[in-house]
Amino acid sequence: MRPYPLIAALAVLSLGACASVRPANVALPGQFTASPAVVDAAVDLDRWWAAYNDPQLDRLVEAALVASPDSRAAAARLTEARATSSTALIAFLPQGAISGSTRETHTTQISGRAINIPGFSSTGESNSSSGAFNVSWEVDLFGRIFAVAKAARGDSDTARFAYEGARSSLAANIADSYFQIQGLAIQLADARRTAAIQTELMRIATLRWQRGLTALSDADRVAGDLAQANAQVEGLVAEDQAARRTLLVLVGRGIEPIQALAVPEVLSGVPPIPATTPGDLLKRRPDVRQAEAQIRSAVGRQTYANLAFFPTFTLTPGLGLSDSSQTGFASSTRNWSIGAGLTQPVLNVPRLLQDLKASSARTEQAVIAYERVVQTAYGEADNAMVRLAADQRRVVLLQDGEIRAHRAFDASTIRYQAGLDDLQATLGAEQSWRAVRSQLAAAQVQALRRSVQTYKTLGGGWPSQSSKRARPS
Repeated sequence: MRPYPLIAALAVLSLGACASVRPANVALPGQFTASPAVVDAAVDLDRWWAAYNDPQLDRLVEAALVASPDSRAAAARLTEARATSSTALIAFLPQGAISGSTRETHTTQISGRAINIPGFSSTGESNSSSGAFNVSWEVDLFGRIFAVAKAARGDSDTARFAYEGARSSLAANIADSYFQIQGLAIQLADARRTAAIQTELMRIATLRWQRGLTALSDADRVAGDLAQANAQVEGLVAEDQAARRTLLVLVGRGIEPIQALAVPEVLSGVPPIPATTPGDLLKRRPDVRQAEAQIRSAVGRQTYANLAFFPTFTLTPGLGLSDSSQTGFASSTRNWSIGAGLTQPVLNVPRLLQDLKASSARTEQAVIAYERVVQTAYGEADNAMVRLAADQRRVVLLQDGEIRAHRAFDASTIRYQAGLDDLQATLGAEQSWRAVRSQLAAAQVQALRRSVQTYKTLGGGWPSQSSKRARPS
């Protein structure tokens, strides 16, 4: 029976399987639900941390991307993945090895009649050596190498985008930790300011008691509040030192002293957020690009499974040399050979059909995973921008409230010192100002951390427009 009808039928089967790969549904809204207060199309998402205009933050992020353990581990994983993906392509190149052996034998006959015929001596010395170079090469007539190359490129791109995602997350984690430390530093400064205020109030209360204007209980009441303020200072000092050590470890400078990390106690404003649309996430988010690369890898493997029904041709050329010698005899030979093999699946076709079905299912899973990643990316970006806009509005409201509460406390302090107000009114005004002040600092830190999250969810932290960026070798 001629094989051509069988090969044609298998070709139709393969093309039908290839056509089963459906396009992913990644339709997104035209815009996000909310927009932050300040939007600027010129913001560079590649290095979003520079938008905060904080040289210390810039140095921490840039140094961590080069030398931190997380960054170096991600680079090593990328190198491993690239080497692994290249192995499959090498299999289509000619494969072979040079083999050789040598042997020297000394024979002494201890009984019987000795044989001394050239080439058949029973005593004496004999030597034998041989060498061979055998090659095997699969002749790819149906394009299997292109399917494997597509899968390999998909695997390599998957690893590259995982590498970029790890670096992007590292930059975001450093900035988030940095702003947390700033928040702790501001809380610590505020707690010390509260302790100073309580110290001054206790001085006034003690002076008024000494003058007989108030009871000693006023000074005792303030002394209790002062003790609480000092205790809060001690707790915040420990939290601040622990947070600084955590950041140093994250950057890769974990053994340096805490004093090596200088963090300003003044919070910067939230920088502009880039003008972007949900569709930009498809090219900016490393996880979206990674999921897309996984589809290409799965399609390449599915194509290779299709081509498994076609015959495989193999060439096996070889070269050989041998040399042997005995007493009175020596011989040297050389040989070459060339062979060809043909393998056509027949009885294992049912298994190949199941493999093809499983490969098609894995491709469908990759498509579904890509759709889920796209939707997750949109949800994260949309939620981050909604919350950032709310945080910015909170900061504005609390800034006005803090000004008014500060003014009320100053007026109450003057009246208490003049004997026009009692201690309770002054302490109430101070507590009100302290509460608003704490809420304002927390809201400012939260807005900064939310802006970091927004930059990350929009796909910032890596040069998505250039695939030629230097990579670890």
